[in-house]
Amino acid sequence: MEKTILIADDHASVRMLVKEYLTELGYRVVSARDGAEALMLAQREQPDLILLDIMMPNLDGLAFMRVFRQENSAPIILLTARVEESDKVVGLELGADDYVTKPFGMQELVARIRAVLRRVRADNQAPNEEIYRVADIVLNRSTRSVTVAKQPVSLTPSEFELLATLMAAPGRVFSREILLERLQGNDYEGVERTIDVHIRNLRRKIEPDPSRPRYIETVFGVGYRCCPGKHN
Repeated sequence: MEKTILIADDHASVRMLVKEYLTELGYRVVSARDGAEALMLAQREQPDLILLDIMMPNLDGLAFMRVFRQENSAPIILLTARVEESDKVVGLELGADDYVTKPFGMQELVARIRAVLRRVRADNQAPNEEIYRVADIVLNRSTRSVTVAKQPVSLTPSEFELLATLMAAPGRVFSREILLERLQGNDYEGVERTIDVHIRNLRRKIEPDPSRPRYIETVFGVGYRCCPGKHN
């Protein structure tokens, strides 16, 4: 089925280039000039993925995510001209799944879009028996749902994939490099700190006390694992 992508960018040339390129690849593309228009379009069109510029008038990309993420977990890829890593980290902390730094090549952008959509598609096609339980966390790949102490938790696609990877092998230590590959594939290089930000967001959502995590343990100098001895 045709996937809908929303691109929000205040530069008409960027919107036009991306729309033409993605349309030729079979995507349905809708575009917005600023964050306020993007919010209205997102509510109406229910896009499968959003390409979001950070620097926009009326409502910038970060403000958009603060509102959008309250009720929607659709994947977001940031389009950012900012080169400081701290700026990108802020976007990831607000719920972005990935980012592309301007100026970007269309092949790189498409690779990242496909990687994110591939994660969502894999979750939707997972068999019913792919249910993981660790302590009082239950993750169901087929329904793409997570509960903690029987309470539903809304995760972004990246957070969901990370949690599923860790819960599928309790006690196994996953390096940041391996986790990054699970999220993005091996089509291009990513920044390993991206994993740290997603893990921090995940802990805020599932841990009783994120400062003293019970479920996702840091193995210093190596990576992360589901805490051993705490799974059913």
